Amino acid sequence: MSADREPQRRSHAAPPRGLGFRTPRSHRLVEFVIAVVAVGALAALLAIVVFVAREALPLLWEPGSLADLVVPRRWAGYDGPALAWQPVGAEPKLNVVPLLVGTLKVTVLTMLVSAPLGVACAIYVAKLAPRGLREWLKPAIEVLAAVPSVVLGFFALVAIADVVEATLGLTYRLNGLVAALGLSLAVVPVVFTISEDALSSVPRSLEEAALALGARRWQVVLRVIVPAALPGLASAVLLGLGRAAGETMIVLMASGNAAVVRLLDPTSSVRTVTATIAGELGEVAQGDRHWRVLFLLGLLLLALTWGLQRLGALVISRLRRRWSAENA
Repeated sequence: MSADREPQRRSHAAPPRGLGFRTPRSHRLVEFVIAVVAVGALAALLAIVVFVAREALPLLWEPGSLADLVVPRRWAGYDGPALAWQPVGAEPKLNVVPLLVGTLKVTVLTMLVSAPLGVACAIYVAKLAPRGLREWLKPAIEVLAAVPSVVLGFFALVAIADVVEATLGLTYRLNGLVAALGLSLAVVPVVFTISEDALSSVPRSLEEAALALGARRWQVVLRVIVPAALPGLASAVLLGLGRAAGETMIVLMASGNAAVVRLLDPTSSVRTVTATIAGELGEVAQGDRHWRVLFLLGLLLLALTWGLQRLGALVISRLRRRWSAENA
C-alpha cells in the first residue's frame, strides 16, 4: 500500500513545471511601464522625423529651384558661378554646399585629432599605466565629458585661437582648425571611455597566454589585446564621429562662421550645418524658403545620424565575425 501511495504523493507535491506559479502583479506593472517607455521613445523619434520632414518637404513643390541649393550660380556682384550661403539680402543665396563642406571639414579634422588620441590614452590607461596613475588619469579624462559645450567653446575662442594664431601666423583667427581642436576636447572623452571599456573587457587568458609564449608587453597589447577589442574601438570612433558631426556650440563660437568653400584648407573660416540652424532659425519667418531650407538641413542631419548608426553596426558585426573566425 505504501508503495502505491508514493507516486500519488509525489504527483500532488510537485505539479507540472510551468504551472502553479503566477507572475506577481508588481512585476507585470514594471513590464507594462517598460513597454510604454519603449513605445513612447519610438513614437517620439517618429514624431521628430515627421515634424522635420513636414517643414522641409514643401521645398519640392513650392516656387524656387532646388538646383540653387546645390549647383553653383552666377549671382549679382560675383565674377562667375559661385556656391554661396547669404540668406540676408535683396537676393537670398541659399546654397547648402558650403555648409556641408564646413561640417565635413570640421568633423574630419576633429576625428584626426581625437580618434588617435582617445584610443592611445585608452590603451595606456587600461594596459600600460601604473595602478596609482590609472586611478587618477581615468577620472580626469572622463570629467571632460561633463564640461558644458559652451565652456569648451569659450576656451577655444579665447585660448586655443590665440595659440594657433601665434604659432601658425594665420589669416583668420577663428577657423576650422581652431573649431576642430576645441571640439576634440568634447570627443576625446567619448572615444576614451568606450575604448577603455572595450580593452578592459578582453579576456585575461589571452594576455596571459601571449606572455607565457614569451611576448613582450607592447607586443601583447598591439597584437593581441587591440585586435580582440577592435569591435569596441570601432564603436568608440564611430560614436565620436557622430558627436563631432552634431556638435553646435563649440563650432558656433570658434569656427568663424564664414561659409567659405575651401575643403583642403583647414585654416579657413567655416560654417557648419548645426551652427547655421542654431544661429538662424530664430530669426526666420515661419514658412519662408529660408525656413524650409533650415529644416532640410535638419533632415540631412537625421539621415547622417542614422547612416552612421547603420555603418557602425555593420562594421562592428563584420569585425566580430572576423575575430570569431580567426579564433575558431
